[in-house]
Amino acid sequence: MSDMSAGKKGSVIFSGFRALGLYSNHLAHVLRFHKKHREFYVLTAVGQCFHTYNVSLEVLSLFVSSIQVVHTYKGHQADVHLLLPFGDHLISVDKDNVVIIWDVESEDTYLQISYDKASFEVSALMHPSTYLNKILFGSSQGSLQLWNIKSNKLLFTFPGWASAVTVLQQTPAVDVVGVGLASGQIIVHNIRFDETLMKFQQDWGPVTALSFRTDGHPIMASGSPIGHIGLWDLEEKKFVSQMRDAHTTAIAGLTFLQNEPLLITNGADNAIRVWIFDVAGGDGRLLRQRIGHSAPPTKIRHHDQSSLNILSAGQDGTLQSFSTVHERFNKSLGHGNNYLASKKKGVTNDTAKLPAITTFASETARQSDWDGIIACHRGFLVTTTWNYQKGSIGAHKLEPERFNKNRSLNVHATAVDITSCGNFAVIALSSGHIDVYNMQSGFHRGHYGKDKAHAGAVRGVSVDALNQLTVSVGADRLLKIWRFKSKELLHTHSLPAAPASSLLHRDSGMLAIALDEFTIHILDMETRRTVRRFSGHRGQINDMTFSPDGRWLITASMDCTIRTWDLPSGSLVDCFLVDAAAVSLSMSPTGNFLASSHVDGLGIYLWSNNTLCSMVSLRPLPADYEPTVIMLGLSLTNKPKEPPKLPKAAPFFIPTIPGLVPQFALPSTPSEDQSKIVNLGVLAQKSTFYLQLEKALDNNSLKLLRELGPSAIETELRALSPDMGGEVRVMQSFLKMISSILQSKRDFDLAQAYLALFLKLHLRFIADQPELMEEAESVSAHLEEMWMSTQTLLNQNICLLSYIKSALL
Repeated sequence: MSDMSAGKKGSVIFSGFRALGLYSNHLAHVLRFHKKHREFYVLTAVGQCFHTYNVSLEVLSLFVSSIQVVHTYKGHQADVHLLLPFGDHLISVDKDNVVIIWDVESEDTYLQISYDKASFEVSALMHPSTYLNKILFGSSQGSLQLWNIKSNKLLFTFPGWASAVTVLQQTPAVDVVGVGLASGQIIVHNIRFDETLMKFQQDWGPVTALSFRTDGHPIMASGSPIGHIGLWDLEEKKFVSQMRDAHTTAIAGLTFLQNEPLLITNGADNAIRVWIFDVAGGDGRLLRQRIGHSAPPTKIRHHDQSSLNILSAGQDGTLQSFSTVHERFNKSLGHGNNYLASKKKGVTNDTAKLPAITTFASETARQSDWDGIIACHRGFLVTTTWNYQKGSIGAHKLEPERFNKNRSLNVHATAVDITSCGNFAVIALSSGHIDVYNMQSGFHRGHYGKDKAHAGAVRGVSVDALNQLTVSVGADRLLKIWRFKSKELLHTHSLPAAPASSLLHRDSGMLAIALDEFTIHILDMETRRTVRRFSGHRGQINDMTFSPDGRWLITASMDCTIRTWDLPSGSLVDCFLVDAAAVSLSMSPTGNFLASSHVDGLGIYLWSNNTLCSMVSLRPLPADYEPTVIMLGLSLTNKPKEPPKLPKAAPFFIPTIPGLVPQFALPSTPSEDQSKIVNLGVLAQKSTFYLQLEKALDNNSLKLLRELGPSAIETELRALSPDMGGEVRVMQSFLKMISSILQSKRDFDLAQAYLALFLKLHLRFIADQPELMEEAESVSAHLEEMWMSTQTLLNQNICLLSYIKSALL
């Protein structure tokens, strides 16, 4: 398979695995009782998937809408916004106010009703219990209509209550229906006698959901757009209690379990909660929940070396931990609170909450003794510590004393890091200061520089593995290396552009610096020199992560690409598109998964590393490589997207063909797979080894290879590829050289090593070339023959040794 054809299929290294932290959206959940299993199942919609849970909120299965489609119903000309299963039929209502009743099995239209939007716009529907073939429709104008769908007759029209109907819900009593209105009124109405039994007024806005207890208590629950739940006593006709902030967004759905004191709720805040009513006073207490971020995550990082937990900070202000093993191990560390502000009179809980976390650092070395996480907040000078084991905000709020708590200076924390021992935190500020604090006591332990570490805002700060050096990058285009203990400046390095962020791989000592000009520089902390420069992104670089061995650097950009750079070879080896730009990346310490979070996405997406479970041949890609297929991401589909093509530039002088009659020379059309950049491998000088292979001098070629080191051998074998300036016939000559080595019955292990490296580098290309495949089959035959002869010699020697041993005894 050629390199370009592999690129069109997406990533070679990564493949979509699963999403974490997605539980619910703005659609109401559905509760169903499974007769065979004798258990209630809860279904929630998440994007193009739906999840199935039992009441214990254990995930039973995840279904993708495009995997197995049993029935498809076509006929609506607008978006469908209401659905109701009704025996062997399915009732659907679209935005154009067309009601279609489908036969489930045959997929035929059983009945179609078209309403005039001005007089009756369908906003809710339900099937009254025991009413055969009857459907009750509610409208935005406030009136209700009862239809017999079998005879296609309008049976009765209820005038309504001068407000739009938002919810229709069957009560435990026959003939009685609960009606929720946009005005906040809740009407309990007898549809048989057209009689209103009772009215309630909810002060939190329109009614979004209704449910009734069936375990012997005459209680009705109502949902509101601000996340509160009201509880009403139907016997005494009064408001009993309220469950404030049950969700942070509107209550999408709430359902009491049949004959059980359990209430299930969900909302657009990406949460499902189960409440139990077992305390005096009628209030419900939280029994169990599944929650994710209610706003997109801004930063994700693997927490420990086990790769089992991912810390995630979201725009909702919370810090959460998601388990890659099972959802029962998820934990929420909560929302940071400004306790000093909350003590002031008149300050509410909402205003006392700290802003969203922009970046954080964690270390597990001393997390059982004191806080192991430190976080920066958007536009906030104070940095907070968090305790992972307690699952809450920590004991310290770190703030430099030099500003005298003057909030008008508009100074905020920009970057943080924790030493590998877990004892110290390094905090960088937008004013150019860098401070060191003790994580146990919270005391200030010094700062870098006489006055400031940088003249501009500090964009990144890191401490090496042995607490010897601290490296910082600032908006003043300077990279500075400090001695960690004495705070002495050791080295200053100028950058070609202002840095956006930096990331240190502690094991290898490689520092990655993302610049505002969309390039990445790699600096070796040992030699203090820039060893690699990568360019190719066409948008702001949002985040970077190293592979555990430090060989790969994976970057995400606003151009919706995720690129993998190979540091030893200094080339791009993998690139794929996602349908929403990734804002944060984290490679697991074991290297098995890459985690990503995306713009406007609430989940964390895991990508499995294919190189751990299969043989993957990586080849250098052009720096301007443009992937054309969206990988499995937010949309769960692979849709080809052709990037916009630039118009061809007209030449300044139009070339002509020599001759008596002047004729313009037509330009040759390049192939679609041709790169926009010059293939520098063609211009490179051919090595001595390459020239020997061209002349097919096998002995001399082998002699040259023996004199080279491992890295030089890999470079020579890479250069055989046409992309690097080589030719197919030279690759064929190399395979013939391996065959001649095998036929000479010498250097068997050496031939095996050369062949293994050659196949690793060029396996996909070989599979596309018939002449190379033919030569490879010849090598395989010689290899098998050689191995048989070697095995025969080994067996003979073993027999001889066994005989000598027995004879001596």
